Amino acid sequence: MNRIWFGSILGVIFGLADMFITMRHGDQPAAALLQALTSRFAVGFPGANLSFPWHPVLTGMLAGALISLPDAFGLKSCSGIIGSGVIFGALAGLAVKLWAR
Repeated sequence: MNRIWFGSILGVIFGLADMFITMRHGDQPAAALLQALTSRFAVGFPGANLSFPWHPVLTGMLAGALISLPDAFGLKSCSGIIGSGVIFGALAGLAVKLWAR
């Protein structure tokens, strides 16, 4: 599958997953859910499309960590937000390694 389409699909999947994780923490405003969705979409897309001379999992982890930094500082929840960004980025890199062209 093409990396751009694959990254878009992964971004939507990761965004929905993080949105459901956010909903689990009680009644959240729509802005918080939209922030979770767009933030993780922004991890999935570049995590699948960046090309560094490293293993794709490491590239995805770096993309996930760097994209998660502004949200982590703004919400004062560094470990959870950066951790989920690194995990989703690593999953994007692994998925690209296994299934994308």
